[in-house]
Amino acid sequence: MDVPPPEPGPGEVRVRVRAAAFNRLDRFVVEGIPGIPIELPHVLGSDASGVVDRLGEGVTDIVPGAEVLVNPGLWDGTCEYCRKGQESLCRDFRILGEHTQGSATEYIVVPARNLHAKPPVWSWGQAAAAPLVFQTAWRALRSVGELRPGETVAVIGAGGALAPAAIQVAHRLGGRVVVVGRNPAKVEKAIRLGAEAGLVVTTEKPHDRLLWEWSDKRGIDVIFDSAGAETVSRSLRALARGGRLVVVGATQGPKVEIDLRTLFWRQGSLRGSTMASRAEFDAVYAELVRGHLLPIIDSEWEWDRGVEAFHRLGAPDVFGKVVLRTGDPGR
Repeated sequence: MDVPPPEPGPGEVRVRVRAAAFNRLDRFVVEGIPGIPIELPHVLGSDASGVVDRLGEGVTDIVPGAEVLVNPGLWDGTCEYCRKGQESLCRDFRILGEHTQGSATEYIVVPARNLHAKPPVWSWGQAAAAPLVFQTAWRALRSVGELRPGETVAVIGAGGALAPAAIQVAHRLGGRVVVVGRNPAKVEKAIRLGAEAGLVVTTEKPHDRLLWEWSDKRGIDVIFDSAGAETVSRSLRALARGGRLVVVGATQGPKVEIDLRTLFWRQGSLRGSTMASRAEFDAVYAELVRGHLLPIIDSEWEWDRGVEAFHRLGAPDVFGKVVLRTGDPGR
């Protein structure tokens, strides 16, 4: 659809988008998220990279023409949580493309504080592929999961966009990483990203049994689970004593039944995590800029093939981010 370019307000910046990336969240938006009204017609996409096009009133620390990537988390900066530096707990927290119009368009307007310099060595696609998944993995594992060097950490699922980021973050934080998945080819790719081991789930050997055996019946210190209904109850059974099960999504369903006896007897904890604070984003951004973490791209698509790109999200062999691009694909 054709709409007029948005105009930046005070403290905002308009960005001409050079690349945008899809996430599983975009599929949920299309299907409808209970309690979240979606403005129609709606532009999908949370991640973006591009060139600063116009400045709103009061913006003095960014110049037109700057090459940037976008932090898709939006907060008001005034509530009690924001004042404590916990922006992802903001009472008005929103995500670009879910609660607002998204990034898969020619121009977007975002707060100036949400822009970060695109590393010169990155392509536009890499810059668009990084923000949402890496901040999610960083907060979930470092802050919420409290992962310590030498601890075991299991990433449930070997494909998509989030698991490759979580594997790298867990490895960078010093965890002994094991990944479990149903697709042997994707499990093998995950091992190359820093996992110590890869386990293939079968009907006879679900992931809790595989993890229990791999850990010599000790259990896993931190489990990163984004599947929800299909996996959480089993993940709980695979926890070590004092272990932390961190849930970051519900791609296979939002409702689950757990055995509380397992939870209290092992003195484990079930924790939720989403997105990241401003400081956490800055921390993982620094790791990315230094080359300690690498954006993983499944495929890049020209802008006019956006529908095909969106459907790629549901492919059984998808591994990494699905990116839309304009302009020179080499940049």
